[in-house]
Amino acid sequence: MSEHDDKRPEENGDTRADQRGGNGESGNRLRRELPQEVSASVPAARDTPDKDAPDQDPPEAGAVPVPEPEVVPEPDPDSEPQLTGRQRLVKGLWPPRVSRAQFIVAVLLFGLGFGLAVQVASNSDSDSALRGARQEDLVRILDELDDRTQRLEDEKQGLEKQRDELENSSDQAEEARKQTIEKERQLGILAGTVAAQGPGITMTIEDTKGTVEADMLLDAVQELRAAGAEAIQVNGVRVVAGTYLTDSGKGVSVDGNKINAPYRFKVIGKPQDLEPALNIPGGVVQTLEKEQATVTIERSTKIVVDALRAVKRPDYARSSSQ
Repeated sequence: MSEHDDKRPEENGDTRADQRGGNGESGNRLRRELPQEVSASVPAARDTPDKDAPDQDPPEAGAVPVPEPEVVPEPDPDSEPQLTGRQRLVKGLWPPRVSRAQFIVAVLLFGLGFGLAVQVASNSDSDSALRGARQEDLVRILDELDDRTQRLEDEKQGLEKQRDELENSSDQAEEARKQTIEKERQLGILAGTVAAQGPGITMTIEDTKGTVEADMLLDAVQELRAAGAEAIQVNGVRVVAGTYLTDSGKGVSVDGNKINAPYRFKVIGKPQDLEPALNIPGGVVQTLEKEQATVTIERSTKIVVDALRAVKRPDYARSSSQ
């Protein structure tokens, strides 16, 4: 063996030692530079070696430990499934959770909506007669409105004429007395204390079924007054401003006086205004005919209203001129 061969083992041994020393220093340096990784999800059983497991080679000095992979738990089939956005919205709205204040507001809104619906329905019912009326009926209604306007205009002009006569008359006292007498006569006719005559109509209502009630006759009186009636008499009872009608058995009472069918109205006024007012679509005549009553209207140039009302002295009111 040569001299060189004798030195090789020693040199080789030194070289391996140097390499091991170098690897140790390198491993320590890598351990210091790498962050410490601690896996919290690894069970403690993994840290304890299994006695039954086969012997494993110890890790080499300076080797970097490899972290164990995290264990992902398997989904539990009994757990609640994930909800979509629409399902979460439905779950939040139903079942409803209503507070007391919200309940009160809902009730008020319901009442308001119901009232509006009833009002719209009632207006539709009142306008249905005019929507279904013929052109001739609509023209007649317009003529009646024009006549009422003309009567009010004539009354206005008459009052203005009286005022001018009082202002321009040389004997204002005598003129005032004449106008007072004329006014008393007119008020007597309206109050029913004096008889009256003039053109007008006679309306007869035959009620064989007994279906005519007091409110229907009251509607007839109101319609006649609106059409310009100046004096009205029903079956011998004078109708005045304070007249009231009530049902009384099979008949009707006028101011406490019971009357029976047929009901006969004597009305003084302009016949051309009174008759159309009763025959308008949805008016008095159509309402009575729906109740199987028969209505007859006759025009006349002379109607006598001779039923009188007793003069009642007021208890407290007195004339300001006394």
